[in-house]
Amino acid sequence: MTDTMPFQKYRPYETVSLPDRTWPDRVLHRAPIWCSTDLRDGNQALVNPMDAGRKRRFFDLLLTLGIREIEVGFPAASKADFDFVRTLIDQELIPDGVTIAVLTQARPELIERSFEAIEGAKRAIMHLYNSTSVTQRRVVFRMEREGITELAVNGTALCKRLAGETAAEVVFQYSPESFHHTELDYAVEICERVAEEWGPTPDAKMIVNLPTTVEQFPPNVYADRMEWFGRHFSFRDASILSVHPHNDRGTAVATAEMGLMAGAERVEGTLFGNGERTGNVDIVTIALNLFTQGVDPQLDLSQIDDAREIVEECNELPVHPRHPYVGELVYTAFSGSHQDAIKKGMDAQARSGSEVWDVPYLSIDPKDVGRSYEAIIRVNSQSGKGGVAYLMAVDHNLELPRGLQVDFARQVQRITDARGGELTGGELMEAFTSHYLAHVSPYELLAYTHSSEEDSDQIAARVKVNGEERVIEGEGNGPLAALVDAFEKAFGISIAIRDYHEHAMSASADAKAAAYVEADVGDEAFWGVGVHGSILTASLRAIVNAVNRAEAARRVADATVEAFEGA
Repeated sequence: MTDTMPFQKYRPYETVSLPDRTWPDRVLHRAPIWCSTDLRDGNQALVNPMDAGRKRRFFDLLLTLGIREIEVGFPAASKADFDFVRTLIDQELIPDGVTIAVLTQARPELIERSFEAIEGAKRAIMHLYNSTSVTQRRVVFRMEREGITELAVNGTALCKRLAGETAAEVVFQYSPESFHHTELDYAVEICERVAEEWGPTPDAKMIVNLPTTVEQFPPNVYADRMEWFGRHFSFRDASILSVHPHNDRGTAVATAEMGLMAGAERVEGTLFGNGERTGNVDIVTIALNLFTQGVDPQLDLSQIDDAREIVEECNELPVHPRHPYVGELVYTAFSGSHQDAIKKGMDAQARSGSEVWDVPYLSIDPKDVGRSYEAIIRVNSQSGKGGVAYLMAVDHNLELPRGLQVDFARQVQRITDARGGELTGGELMEAFTSHYLAHVSPYELLAYTHSSEEDSDQIAARVKVNGEERVIEGEGNGPLAALVDAFEKAFGISIAIRDYHEHAMSASADAKAAAYVEADVGDEAFWGVGVHGSILTASLRAIVNAVNRAEAARRVADATVEAFEGA
């Protein structure tokens, strides 16, 4: 190729020299401190920012989920944010144990306004930040390191003075914004100077937030930077290290998880990943990743669809149907091989009675997040016998034997290939009825009497044949064999049963039964199905159904031959 992408414009990321890194061997065994930034970082990224009503609904959702640190706004930036913070405090809407956070740049007038906003709160996080990267220092602030550090230290000093003048318990948080492109030695240096000014202790820790404001290197590099920072920051025992990843490279969740492995204790993010550009890290995904590893996420995500509905309404943005854990289709299989494995896995799980979840293709039990099993398998042109059989069992209590699964799946394939799209459970039953149960002529079993002796059974069956009733009789080593004998004697139809299955369709005393018979009718094998309150009647009906299906196939074949000869 002569024309290429202009890759020369871009610089590769810098790595960290950390040959004795320890984070790759660590396993996460507890949940971090969760801080939602939906009402601040998420809100400022919306085309139509939330009004007070939507903010309140979102705030209530966060409380319901169990999030205990909530960044509620940038009160110095807008009257709407300021008023919302005041509403939460003045109307006493912040429960005990929940800490609100407000964000401010390191500018005196903004810091003062932010303290006005939190006056009267029991506890609040004052989140101070300023940009520290090489590019921001050069392009935006036109300052050297010392000038940027002075901004941060002066802002911290003002926060400390105002915190001493308010009755609220103030937790101080500092973010060297654009940490991702800040030299590591300078990131430690500026955080050291800020910490020296604030004076945290192991009993009154400050939060040091190290954001990937724009994600521009892989998660492992971020983990190296986090571990390096933790080793060199002298106030480590008096601080809580926090991560705030964005998703520009599509790896925000991995960045957060590796950051936790490297020593971070707190995660800032949003529900389902809303935020500027490609979004913030998704708190729900991290929490459920932990959950699938047997770790208590310290959040209540048992009704995840309800949460998604509220988030979609408040953000006026849809959650993608393939979004991890919460998307409409994430527990749904269309692929035939996947469906077969899921069906077998679900059956094995039920048989085992184990409390440990172990089903192929489903990393989580959908019921644990409030999903039903109804939509796990859906049938389209990519589906196979396993998916068809699963839906017939779950939706209609028909446990098709394997041979019938294969036979019916072929019919479903023809339908989906012809019309496209998927078949609902109701449409699947319509197809099953049309292909099997609807074949009630030319032979219809109206009634029968059955008697059994030590080595023989007799049957006398009243059968309607092409609209006329007659009684046929036969005998054999069981009632099914006796009916087969009666059909051969009365109609000259040779029937040889290949396979037979039966089951109750529910556990109740008045449950119906289903019977399935595969039989050679003449020279060809056909499946027959019978459903009735009596298992014997269902079984006899299944034999008659197989004969009727054979007759229908013969008529179609004869019509085809006649059409061919006529042509």
